[in-house]
Amino acid sequence: MTQLEGREELQALEMFWEEVSIPMQDVWNPIPPAAPDPKQFALGERGLSPAARVNALNTLAAYLDHKRDHMLGYQVTEDMNGYQEDLSRFLKHHLNNLGDPFQVGGYKVNTKVVEQAVLNYFAKLWHGEPYNQTNKESCWGYVLSMGSTEGNMYALWNARDYLAGRLLIIDEETSGTHTYDQPVPDPHNPNAYKPVVFYSEDTHYSFAKAVRVLDLRTFGEYGREHEREYKNPLGGSWPDEVPSEPGPDNKPSTYGSGRIDIGKLKVLVDYFAGKGHPIIVSLNFGSTFKGALDDVQKVCDTLLPVFVKHKLHEREVTYTNGKKHKRRGFWIHVDGALGAGYIPFLRMAADEDKYEFKPDSEIPKFDFGIKSKSGNITKDMVSSIALSGHKWMGAPFPTGVFMTKVKYQMQPPDKPEYIGSLDTTFAGSRNGFSPIVLWDHLAKHPHDRQVSLITHSHRMAAYLEQQLTRLEEYWIKKHNKEKGFLQVARSPLAITVRFRKPNARIVAKWSLSTVTMLMTPGNPETRAEIAHVFLMSSATQDKIDAFIADLHAPDAFNPNVKEPFAAPTQTFDGITLEAVNPFGDRGFA
Repeated sequence: MTQLEGREELQALEMFWEEVSIPMQDVWNPIPPAAPDPKQFALGERGLSPAARVNALNTLAAYLDHKRDHMLGYQVTEDMNGYQEDLSRFLKHHLNNLGDPFQVGGYKVNTKVVEQAVLNYFAKLWHGEPYNQTNKESCWGYVLSMGSTEGNMYALWNARDYLAGRLLIIDEETSGTHTYDQPVPDPHNPNAYKPVVFYSEDTHYSFAKAVRVLDLRTFGEYGREHEREYKNPLGGSWPDEVPSEPGPDNKPSTYGSGRIDIGKLKVLVDYFAGKGHPIIVSLNFGSTFKGALDDVQKVCDTLLPVFVKHKLHEREVTYTNGKKHKRRGFWIHVDGALGAGYIPFLRMAADEDKYEFKPDSEIPKFDFGIKSKSGNITKDMVSSIALSGHKWMGAPFPTGVFMTKVKYQMQPPDKPEYIGSLDTTFAGSRNGFSPIVLWDHLAKHPHDRQVSLITHSHRMAAYLEQQLTRLEEYWIKKHNKEKGFLQVARSPLAITVRFRKPNARIVAKWSLSTVTMLMTPGNPETRAEIAHVFLMSSATQDKIDAFIADLHAPDAFNPNVKEPFAAPTQTFDGITLEAVNPFGDRGFA
């Protein structure tokens, strides 16, 4: 007799967990299905016959099922069977959450009531207050139609307008005032409304794209553009990004954990704040390639005295009508695309004895609950957070969450009567199906279940790291390789493991993400090709074992083994596009 017998509610709960457990994955099948032929999907003016259409879809479905069962290289959860069973009824509606999520708007076929529930859940999870229009400390946000790339871009846009002195939602407008009115220039500081952006060399590639779209300047760009007046306080030429922590034994940062170098960040921020610039800092929480977690609390504690020193902790913005508004001169954003979804539950696992989980290092704080102190001044420090919903939670398409506080919320550039709502989001039309998917996941996964999923991922990451270490011993004995041949590495608390890139056939089979790096930047002789595996909650020991078995093949690390392209690939003059990255985190959004 089990402990659950006679307790109907708990027995039903146990049966439910069994129903949503990870389905068996066909990881050992040696014969993959044929890749879809582009000719099979070609469309003409007469369309396709019913038989041809069904055959094309069947081919695609078989191929995608196989690729899903062998997905290891990207941070997406593949356990999504429940969505088809529970949510397919909503596919007969055009669900469009047009406009602000907290305003019903003119288009009534929406899921904003579900979106609000998701947003309020994350507000509380991230130690904020659920949205209340009259409470400027409460959290406002929206569910993204893209992944965190959209959330990061919106955060930078909001930060730019906030620090440039443009009007906010909470600012009173007089009749005829345009929402993009500029503040009166500060006669004593020509840089008062020229924000400068700081992010580390392990930051997702989309940040470089976002700052260009928004016409913002990184510290490196601004320094180079004003090289006569601005000299790099770190010495040498201006870097593109803030350096990450060095590796062991003072090796270059490419050997390091991927976390931002807080000491160098402080020096750079102090230099630009001293020249009167407002400051935008973006921090990584689960970086793309190394899974690194920047120590957000330590960054905030380090930077607040700098902001106080240069009077950026609070400043006055004066407008042409003589009105004055007080706001801060800095913005700290957290790109929590992956980590913001699971670190709260990892912390629960570490804090509560019942979970029997011992982390390999201290779990950093990252959210709206962070407060820092400098002298008698205390500030809440985090201004915005972005999360990708298709990563930790899992979704059949990209989605996510952006969140800030009401007191930082920018005025939209226009107020279209047509949609019956403020246009406060980045997109106009927004996917109304995404909130249902996120809500369904959260409804099925109470905190205990979330803790179970993330501790499972950590066990799988430790298991893969162990198996790769054993694999290296095999290659040393069997093939006379040197110690360190596989370049196995795992950052603290990460659910990703890095190692030498295998041959193209294995990379394609397991959908591995790879980068070509100069381990010593600027030295071509240190070129290395690195792959990684993400151990999401859908990863199983069976899948890891099948992957390790493939890496025992005699040609597993032979770079001359080629995988023919299954479909046309963009090339220049027949040469596949390729780039060499000096840094390691430039991948998946």
